[in-house]
Amino acid sequence: MAALYNKIQGRSLERLAALSDGIFAVAMTLLVLDIHIPLREGIHSEADLLRALCGMAPQWIAYLMSFLTLGIFWAGQQTQLNHLREGDRDLTWIHLGFLFAVTLMPLTTRLLAEFIEFRGVLVLYWLNILLPGVMLYWSWMFAARHALVKEDTPAEVQAAICRRILIAQSLYAFGALLCVVSNYVSIGFIVLVQLNYAIAPRFGRRLG
Repeated sequence: MAALYNKIQGRSLERLAALSDGIFAVAMTLLVLDIHIPLREGIHSEADLLRALCGMAPQWIAYLMSFLTLGIFWAGQQTQLNHLREGDRDLTWIHLGFLFAVTLMPLTTRLLAEFIEFRGVLVLYWLNILLPGVMLYWSWMFAARHALVKEDTPAEVQAAICRRILIAQSLYAFGALLCVVSNYVSIGFIVLVQLNYAIAPRFGRRLG
């Protein structure tokens, strides 16, 4: 009986996509809700307000990075789901692991905003980018091995999905390594990588 249940569980890709959309929407909303605006009591002039807004720079930087990160991962997961003919129990749990990593993004974003000068926090944030990347790669390889990919999906498309994940994660890892030079250099590089994946393909120029 248990074997039969395991065989029929997790077949609906539509339900998985709906759950994913909801979790991404909440995570993205929490990012902006967690930005702390200046206290009214400390603002007495335009100059005070300007200084306070400039002091929020780490929060804006962390918000931009995380929104781009979530947007890229959402697009990546949807691309995979669109090329699958059906799901199964194991694939569903792999994607739930992916969504678990997504739910951690508001937490690591807040830590980065508060302690942006500490390398350990930046490494923790990078791990929060690495984990969903690993889960996405695992899910695609699992789907390919278990014949869950649509039969009309060209081989070059399957290879491109894997290549994109591997190149992106390699660039993120290099960006994280740059924290030995400066956290801001590291963050700047990661943002450039994210902008490449979010915008550059429109102009026919991309890293992977």
